[in-house]
Amino acid sequence: MANPEKKTILIVDDEPDVLKYLTTYLEDNGFATISAVDGRDGFQKAKESLPDLITLDITMPEESGVRMFRNLQDDEKLRNIPVVIITGISSEFEHFIKTRKQVDPPTAYFEKPIDRSELLGKIKEILKMI
Repeated sequence: MANPEKKTILIVDDEPDVLKYLTTYLEDNGFATISAVDGRDGFQKAKESLPDLITLDITMPEESGVRMFRNLQDDEKLRNIPVVIITGISSEFEHFIKTRKQVDPPTAYFEKPIDRSELLGKIKEILKMI
């Protein structure tokens, strides 16, 4: 169970190394984390835990990050959770997702490999912790 004083971040990525890296980095910086390996798992964990923020990969087996992002937007309880896209897909995808009429754009977008201090700063800014 997540510590109620800590902000909880749901990390959704199919790469075990990325999950471990982000989990360790965010926990070392005072966050509670929950991990998910694809969009289906991530959506279920989002419904169960109502995290403060979600980091979301795009290209994953089973269910993509795009599908999970749309599912979050369609869910009354989850649509206001900030989503930070972290992906290896080019910046053209950022333009694509930001111009979709069906969904609101993600709160932030980072290409892999990420600048971890930039990511941490953005997360703190989004969660109003600076």
